[in-house]
Amino acid sequence: MYAKRKFSSEFIFHFVIIAVGIAMIYPILWTVASSLKPKTEIFQNVTSLIPSKLMWENYVEGWAGFGGYTFGTFFLNTTIITSATLIGTLFSTTLISFGFARLQFRFKRTLFTILLATMMLPSQVTLIPQYIIFHKLGWVNTFYPLTIGAFIGGNAFFIFLLVQFIKGIPRELDEAAVIDGAGPFGIFWRIILPLTKPALATISIFCFMWTWDDFMGPLIYLNEASKFTVSLGLRMFSDPSGITNWGSLFAISVLSILPIFLVFIFFQKYLVEGIATTGIK
Repeated sequence: MYAKRKFSSEFIFHFVIIAVGIAMIYPILWTVASSLKPKTEIFQNVTSLIPSKLMWENYVEGWAGFGGYTFGTFFLNTTIITSATLIGTLFSTTLISFGFARLQFRFKRTLFTILLATMMLPSQVTLIPQYIIFHKLGWVNTFYPLTIGAFIGGNAFFIFLLVQFIKGIPRELDEAAVIDGAGPFGIFWRIILPLTKPALATISIFCFMWTWDDFMGPLIYLNEASKFTVSLGLRMFSDPSGITNWGSLFAISVLSILPIFLVFIFFQKYLVEGIATTGIK
């Protein structure tokens, strides 16, 4: 009786998980299938995932872009912004997190509380002040507004995540390093930084995904098509007032999410390890 009940509960559990998984992945499969369908077939039978004819031309036409700019330009711009943001985030987040987790200074708790409070602020609250500052600096229509913030603080959530991780590292290691003559920077470089690799991997994955997918930032600060990112390129590819080439649009959409899939697949184990070990003491 117990075995039957256990089998029934496991069957229901796995059935629900599989059903939810299919529901979540179906839009992606539909996008991939639509990118290979003839233009007239995409919306005629929206439930079908099998194209009547494989239209690889959609990828060629989509990559050609518009206005004299190929999607290679947009991919390059996105790569530059994402790489700079990732480097800046890792640089500033590690230093700030080490200071909050290990060093003693005045107003430490107050500053950390203010830092956590910024996580509760909607981005719309700071949008206008930030734009005014960047406009006064002459940085509008450049990559600076999208990258410079990562070098002077990064994301409050990443700092909180890394602080919790560092607090889980035994202080006896710091004391041993001090006995060997290491200062604060030596402790950070030789002890803390190597042990925070799982958390840094998690931060890198999230930072890459959020920056690559960012739409609002480039929309506000970039004005020229030569500086557009992939998200803006996809927006410009859609023409609400005319005829949209949906096959090419879906083809470029597939290419735009491909880097995120690859990063997640190859670094999934580091993501799970970093989340599982963060905060363990």
